[in-house]
Amino acid sequence: MVENFVMCAAGSLMALYLWWGFSVLPAERWQIFATVPSKKSDTGGWLGVNFTWYGLLTANAYVVAVMVLLILMGSVGTPPLGTALLALAILACCVPASRLVARIVEKKAHTFTVGGAVFVGIFITPAVIILVNRTAGAAFAFHIPIMAAYAAIAIAYAFGEGLGRLACVSFGCCYGKPLVSSAGWLRRLFRGRCFVFFGSTKKIAYAGNMEGAEVIPIQAVTAVLYCACGLVTTWLFLESHQTAAILIATITTQGWRSLSETLRADYRGTGKISAYQIMGVVGMMYAVGAAFLLSEPTPGLPDLSAGIANLWHPAIILFIQGIWLVIFLYTGRSTVTGAMLAFHVHKDRI
Repeated sequence: MVENFVMCAAGSLMALYLWWGFSVLPAERWQIFATVPSKKSDTGGWLGVNFTWYGLLTANAYVVAVMVLLILMGSVGTPPLGTALLALAILACCVPASRLVARIVEKKAHTFTVGGAVFVGIFITPAVIILVNRTAGAAFAFHIPIMAAYAAIAIAYAFGEGLGRLACVSFGCCYGKPLVSSAGWLRRLFRGRCFVFFGSTKKIAYAGNMEGAEVIPIQAVTAVLYCACGLVTTWLFLESHQTAAILIATITTQGWRSLSETLRADYRGTGKISAYQIMGVVGMMYAVGAAFLLSEPTPGLPDLSAGIANLWHPAIILFIQGIWLVIFLYTGRSTVTGAMLAFHVHKDRI
């Protein structure tokens, strides 16, 4: 009963959140969240630092992923401390990798790539779980079940990546191909359902010269597919089908990542097959192999109520808030846009 209610509530909330994002975020006003004056300009005004909706929405997605991980791991008896340490270890590797891989592949220092971060995460996850067990686990007397953790991380990623696509809609990045130049079946499928971005500071405008053009809503397709995948694999996890959860989550997300590149128009590196497509295929094969090699008996059905109860602790609440703040400051401070500010006094209100 609890499982059915939670799944229905989660699905409904995500549907509303995605509907809101698809409806409003392509507009110009939904790129810059806030601007903070930094120093005076030579003209007497102020130079400003922009904080973006990209950063805010990305932080939201990370928090959802961490909460899903805490709940699922709590449902199989892992204490919050173990899950928090595991999440911190993985994020400490993957968050910097999102910028480092983009610099290597795209030769750009001021952009992020979730694909590169995920590729790193897929490879390090088994080793990180084992390392946490042998260090912090031995010190604080807990053990993280490898298969359950691997499955929970794959599920959390599906939710986080799906909801995180809204950040790309806001910034106008990861955009699809123009509808007018797409194949006939794509034009029929997406006619009346395209994204149309406005704002000269959106990436699709300054990098793709497609402001105001109808483009395939690839971010929306990815968001819906990944969130649906997250719901399905969560149900499998709660039924103790953890290997199936890993396989479906990884094959769906990484397979679609490679396939969806054919519908995108943003720069993905040189060559007909991008490095991100190769990463997706290799990561998928690695995860499938790891799922079978690390297979272990399942002790019993997870207890979702116990997992949800893990969230209601002051330390965990502060931990989640800290994750949100760090991710927002790291991804939300824009280095590709600037602002000029001027302040004045309303004389009639003195």
